[in-house]
Amino acid sequence: MLVAFSVAPSGSAPERSESADASVHDAVAAAVAVVRASGLAHRTTSMFTEIEGPDWDTVMDVVKRATEAVMPFGSRVSLVLKADIRPGYTGEIEGKIERLERAIEDSGNL
Repeated sequence: MLVAFSVAPSGSAPERSESADASVHDAVAAAVAVVRASGLAHRTTSMFTEIEGPDWDTVMDVVKRATEAVMPFGSRVSLVLKADIRPGYTGEIEGKIERLERAIEDSGNL
């Protein structure tokens, strides 16, 4: 199971000072630390973090804990989630990209 998610705080947290540039990088860093500690295959980009796990419970537990890690940074949290549920397949976090790159190369559209 692959999940791409983005989690970010909004509103101000009473115990935290506001960042001058309204950046949420500290909150995102807290979420990504949870993902990295999970031991699941993962990739973080500028907009989403992708994780791959064997089942709903495993993956959603990490998403939940990552979301909870962001809670102290604001008065509310926004979570965007997209899932690719394909039982019996593993290694798809890399496999999908490899197949895409091969298709691009084979088509001559570099």
